[in-house]
Amino acid sequence: MTAVTIHDPTLRDGQHAVRHQLGAAALRGYAEAADAAGIPVVEVGHGNGLGASSLQVGRAAVSDDLMLSTVREALRHSRMGVFMLPGWGTSDDLRKAIAHGADVIRIGVHCTETSLAERHLAFLREAGADAHCVLMMSHMASPEELAEQAALVVGYGARAVGIMDSAGHFLPQDVTERIGAIAGAVDVPVIFHGHNNLGMAVANSVAAAAAGARIIDGCARGFGAGAGNTQLEVLVPVLERSGFTTGIDLYGLLDAAELAERELMPAPPVTGSLSIVSGLAGVFSGFKHQVLDLSGRAGVDPRDVFFELGRRQAIAGQEDLIVDVVAELSAREAAA
Repeated sequence: MTAVTIHDPTLRDGQHAVRHQLGAAALRGYAEAADAAGIPVVEVGHGNGLGASSLQVGRAAVSDDLMLSTVREALRHSRMGVFMLPGWGTSDDLRKAIAHGADVIRIGVHCTETSLAERHLAFLREAGADAHCVLMMSHMASPEELAEQAALVVGYGARAVGIMDSAGHFLPQDVTERIGAIAGAVDVPVIFHGHNNLGMAVANSVAAAAAGARIIDGCARGFGAGAGNTQLEVLVPVLERSGFTTGIDLYGLLDAAELAERELMPAPPVTGSLSIVSGLAGVFSGFKHQVLDLSGRAGVDPRDVFFELGRRQAIAGQEDLIVDVVAELSAREAAA
């Protein structure tokens, strides 16, 4: 059987679903449960990563320092992961994360802009950190382009590289083609991170493993933006039945999921109408709250906003574009 490492960003990506308001007690409780289940890597932070707490994308309930120290203390066996987007976080944030005992540090970049990761990956390489790089909004690039970009970041120092289906846009064949191309271009572990906008996250993750991905992401109850991420407590047993080993205790995993539903979220994410539209449009799920807020105030159909954002190929970090789109759609309707 082939081993797959599970990376659990429940305490980071899940923050999008609750406007980054998880407190220290909730972080500690889930980290302890994940650790008891034998989940290899538990990622923590603001939804947009280190240094991202801000008015633009939402202020976190607690500081990065408190999040990291709380989860580090709770993990006895699992490794602690963190995530950073260049432009939000800086090398100083990476230094602090290393000082807090972060074991796995991921740098996220738009899928065709990997040069933005070069400086940070070089810094992490010199620091001896286990540095990974994930290519976001990966539906916007061909398999060949993703393979080229992945090879570049490995040259910059990434010890693992892969893709995020940030908009939940992929079908299994899309994943097979992209992961296969990347796996053929690099000699480091390949990562896949799915979103569930079209209800395909588990199927896409299994397709990724079959195509050569050896690090697969999943969140308890799928906790995450929009329709959520790959549902971890479903993913693990499905991978095991498909011939992969994870080393995770099933009962412990189910217990962690029960705790997450009870303590972290008002309700598990569902594949609702707006999530389907954002997946079809190829737009980052994390835009959901702002699209709903702004379109509601302007009397604009949020589905139209998502399709227009998709037409403009909006990416994470371009939240200001939502304001422009809503204003233009509102003006167009008023003039009609």
